[in-house]
Parts: sequence; structure tokens; C-alpha cells
Amino acid sequence: MSDQARRVVVTGLGVVSNIGVGAEAFAESLRAGRTGTSPIASFDPAGFPVTMAGEVPGFDPAALVEHIEPARWGRSGQFAAAAARLAVRDAGIDPELLSRANAGSIMGTTGGESTVMQKLTEQWVRDGLPAIDPALAGQAPASQIATAVNSELRLTGEAQTVPTACSASNFAIGYGYDLVRTGEADFILAGGADSVNRATHAGFFQLGALAEDLCRPFDAERTGILTAEGGVALLLEPLTSAVGRGATIYAEVLGYGVNCDARHMVNPDAASIAECIRLAHEAAGIGPADVDYICAHGTGTPTNDATEIAAVRKVFGDEVPPISSIKSMIGHSMGAASGLGAVACCKALEQGFLPPTANLRRTDPALGPDLDCVPGRSRPARLDIVQNHGFAFGGNNAITIFGRVS
Repeated sequence: MSDQARRVVVTGLGVVSNIGVGAEAFAESLRAGRTGTSPIASFDPAGFPVTMAGEVPGFDPAALVEHIEPARWGRSGQFAAAAARLAVRDAGIDPELLSRANAGSIMGTTGGESTVMQKLTEQWVRDGLPAIDPALAGQAPASQIATAVNSELRLTGEAQTVPTACSASNFAIGYGYDLVRTGEADFILAGGADSVNRATHAGFFQLGALAEDLCRPFDAERTGILTAEGGVALLLEPLTSAVGRGATIYAEVLGYGVNCDARHMVNPDAASIAECIRLAHEAAGIGPADVDYICAHGTGTPTNDATEIAAVRKVFGDEVPPISSIKSMIGHSMGAASGLGAVACCKALEQGFLPPTANLRRTDPALGPDLDCVPGRSRPARLDIVQNHGFAFGGNNAITIFGRVS
């Protein structure tokens, strides 16, 4: 980082999730260890042995957005726009000031507008290609997710949708951080969005990665993930700007690390993840002993959890800080996952608690001794530096580091 680089802070949090809409409701549910998965309602799951997912109940975008017409956007774009609007309200910043500023959005995704693609496919299969609704086809590009944010907030800066799957929100936060710290942007909304859909559910079923009922990361009897959905946005701005307008500062983005081992399409690699952790620490100017908590990727599959903990031990040795997975509560929200993890980190710093791993009954002894996965419910803790994991198929790893502003 050059001497001229600006310090970047998080001043607004926007969440649309199955355990709460709004950052405060989300944090309250995290603290209680509340589980938000339920029987699938967005498509007919008949024929699937697993029929649970983490859908957002009663989502009404019209009640949250102010400018866009929800019917003209896909569900993922609606999630993103609603989360961004909530983040701006939470930040207490004048929306007109934001729209006049050098501001934009970077949003991550796995499936893009997957529910739109599902509807288009059903039209094609049922009635033939000429029957496809052209208005619906216009909603299909994944780029519409970030465009929905810029349209809702009337931003004229960059609008990028990052398709690096389950680590995409962390990639978005890292890129947004770079834009703000270098002065290329004055404000960035960074996060991600994805929707529950048949194709993703079927894909993870075919991989044998779906849990039967609950997601139990790190548990000795864990069986897999539950697909989920939601939208998340963090407002990033320079520290000087935040202080000047008297904003609430949740955390400082201290740095991030990204890499891609490209070793295997679905199996994570411990050595590559460990290197990504080291890259993040180097960028943040910290060492392993400085980290007070790790918000794990923690999908609940036997392979992912074992590989992630092995990677952490390569860096932290026997001094692993508390590590937990919020996917135990919300399921795997794909491109929104690490963004929701970032919000959990920010609220944990602000409110002084360790987010729990819900549904954890017995920590897998094969993961090694003295592993604190914060089972069941949150507990109070003074946190100064926290680490947020995001890993994706294809070996795309992204880790963000957040710290208390002093």
C-alpha cells in the first residue's frame, strides 16, 4: 500500500436473508443461533430426497426499494437492489449525495439470474423456442445484478458483477476496497446475491453434497449443505469521509487475499487455502496471533470442513482462534455467502460477540484437538481483528480481514 492510499471503512450494512431483513435483525438471529431453513416453496421439489433450503420468506422487494420497478428485474437483482438500499439507509448518507459522487457497485454471484433462467428453460421445453418471453430474456444476464444496484441508487460509477461463485462477495469486497483506497471511487456498494432454484439444488444433489435436514458444519455427523438465497451489501468509503460526516463505523477493511489453485473442479485444496490466508495477513499487515475470530466458509460437507480446518492449522498451528460457520443457520447462499459472513464479522466487532455454529452437537474429533467452533449460541467476546473466508469451485479462494477502528 502506498503512503497516499486511503483507509477504507464499512459504514453501511444491508441484508436480505432467511433469518432477518436488515443488519440488526440478522445480527439478532445470529446471536440466538436461529436456523432459517425450511421446506422448499419456490419450485416443486418432488422427486428430490432433500426438500429443504434457505429461502427468504415473504420477500417483497417493493417494500424495500424506492426507484426500480421490481417486476422488470430478476429475483437476484431484486435481492441486490434491496440490500444496497438497506445499506445506504443504515449508513445514514444522503442518497442524492451518493448519486452525485464517484460511486458504484461490485456484486458477486454464483448462478446469476438463476430463477429467470429456470423460467425461460421451462417455457422453451414446454412450448418451444418461439414461446420464450423476450422481456424475461432481458432479465437473464448476470450483469443485471450490479446494474440493479446502480439503477436503484442512481449511481453512475462502475457496476460489476463478479461470477466467482461461492467466494464472489469476498472478491467484490476486495475489489471495492481497492477502488476506494486508490481514489478510483469514493463510495462502493460491495456484496452479492443469489436465488434458490432447481438447477443449483439438483447440481448439489448430484454431487452428493446436500444435507438431509440441517446443515451441521464441523459436526461429527455432518452430511452436507442446504442451498439458500439472499442479498447483501456493504457500503465502503474512506475513513476521512466517514469521520467527517459523523458516520457509524462498523469496521475497517484491513486487506484481503485471493488466489486460484485450479487443481480440481469441486474439491478444495488445503495448501492453496493456507496460502490465501497468508496473502490476506500480509496485505492486512497482521500475523496469525492478531486474529481473534474466523468466520469460516464452513459448508458442512465432510471434505470442505476437513480441508478448511487443515488449511487453518497450517497457518495458525495449535493456536487456532474461535472459528464458526453461519451457514449452519442460513444455509449456503452461494454468491452472497461471504458477504453475509462479512456482515457477521462487522456486527461481531461492533457488538462484541462470537457468531455461533448452530446445530453443532459434537465437534468432529478428526478435525483435531482444542477446536472452538462456538456451538449452539453466540457468546460475548472482545474482538479487534476478524478473518472472513470464501472458497469456491475451481479453487477460487478469497479472504477478507476486518478490524476495529482505533
